[in-house]
Amino acid sequence: MLCRNPADLAARLARGQRVLGLDVGRKTLGLALSDTTLTVATPLRTLRRSKLARDIAALRAVLAETAAGGLILGLPLNMDGSEGPRCQSVRQFAADLDRALDLPLAFWDERLSTAAVTRFLIEEADASRRRRKALVDKLAAAYILQSALDAIGRER
Repeated sequence: MLCRNPADLAARLARGQRVLGLDVGRKTLGLALSDTTLTVATPLRTLRRSKLARDIAALRAVLAETAAGGLILGLPLNMDGSEGPRCQSVRQFAADLDRALDLPLAFWDERLSTAAVTRFLIEEADASRRRRKALVDKLAAAYILQSALDAIGRER
């Protein structure tokens, strides 16, 4: 069920349920998980994308493992706020998830999330190119999810 915003999603969760954050890329899905109070996002893992049925099966397994009750998907808006082809792709993936999973889901603006995470990994963590590649998707998912959780907290 598509929610208007993360606060609507949070209202549909059972007490103590977590939220799974997704950074949807062409080749990977970055995953992050909230705590049960919907306060803190933690990077979880990166899944290599495959066919849609396999992607959904992999997400079902993660949802079962983590007991997450909702999804926040990063929406890659253009800098001017308009939607381009990547947004259409993410919206289609969300529609596919909506049909396959009985969970509330919402979008969150992910502009500059990957750039912010990459900048942090270079400047603060002094991570090598190989290490950045391994971390950036799940860290971007955590960045997106944390922003959405902060918005939920402000609404409460």
